[in-house]
Amino acid sequence: MKLDSTVSAVVTGGASGLGAATARALAAKGVKVAIFDLQAEKGEAMAAEIGGVFCECNVMDDASVDAAFAKAREVHGQERILVNCAGTGNAIKTASRSKEDGSVKHFPIDAFNWIIQINLVGTFRCLAKSAAGMLTLDPQEDGDRGVIINTASVAAEDGQIGQAAYSASKAGVVGMTLPIARDLSGEGVRVNTILPGIFNTPLLAAAPQPVKDALAASVPFPKRLGDPTEYAHLAMTMIENGYFNGEDVRLDGAIRMAPR
Repeated sequence: MKLDSTVSAVVTGGASGLGAATARALAAKGVKVAIFDLQAEKGEAMAAEIGGVFCECNVMDDASVDAAFAKAREVHGQERILVNCAGTGNAIKTASRSKEDGSVKHFPIDAFNWIIQINLVGTFRCLAKSAAGMLTLDPQEDGDRGVIINTASVAAEDGQIGQAAYSASKAGVVGMTLPIARDLSGEGVRVNTILPGIFNTPLLAAAPQPVKDALAASVPFPKRLGDPTEYAHLAMTMIENGYFNGEDVRLDGAIRMAPR
């Protein structure tokens, strides 16, 4: 896809971390970027930094997503690019026994469903609505009408203890990538997914330094946390390379996650 000021993009979770890095990379190419996020203060600041627009958005809510797309399209026109970075996680064992009194409990079903609704259903909600809009566009010279990048995780393949919900949600994103790419192939819309490993994002910012050092040491090479700009670089490659379609790509320094 050719990137310039005639192209607009939406980045969910774009106020920080992987999404913010990708928003900056797109804006550097002249692309008009809309930031979808629940963090209004950070989202507004990011939009101001890159000359974009902030749209407060809860990916779990149809009306919120519709309103965000309406606002973005009013300012920038129909997007040709969607990068889905919005997501979250939790860590709860499927079933566990209390060390204090021996009582047994299981993973609360509402907590499991919450992760699925944000990471999997939320990704698909934004994707489906964006794809429908992309189909109204004329293709570029290379045939591209649009490009969609999703964010999964290495946990989709190497889920750790307590990650049943998170791994299931991210595996779902991986599992739907090829079918959706096939669904949209006749319309010139490409779909790919990135599976990040351990990245230096706000999710890890509060962790003690020894914890971060241990995580970095567990990466085969390079022995450090991933930088969000490296995610953005891969996302840009997937967007600009017209033969990149239907792929799920790990970006992890060759790590394979241990059980804990």
